[in-house]
Amino acid sequence: MKQYLLSVYQPDGDPPATVDLERIRRDLDALNQELKAAGAWVFTGGLHSPGTATVLRLQNDEVLMTDGPFAEGKEHIGGFTIINAPDLDAALKWGRKLNRATSLPIEVRPFRDNDER
Repeated sequence: MKQYLLSVYQPDGDPPATVDLERIRRDLDALNQELKAAGAWVFTGGLHSPGTATVLRLQNDEVLMTDGPFAEGKEHIGGFTIINAPDLDAALKWGRKLNRATSLPIEVRPFRDNDER
């Protein structure tokens, strides 16, 4: 099986008051249980806001550190799920379920195999 990264893109700032975060948490918990029962779940994680990031950059053989996100934008990766899936179609099926649970955009990307360069 191939592994896929399902990235959840979230708008910057606090969620609108109309967003039912408790329902989203319940739906995500249910989806994670479904992934585990199917043997597809590898790892899931939510991330703090981009303002908590530290960027490391090599410049003239020295590693420089900068506070804040690597790129400025109106949305950021708010969380991710790594899954096992036999093919892209199966990964996209899980991505659609994650999209329904969060109502946020989901990017589905395969990991490279060790023999891919």
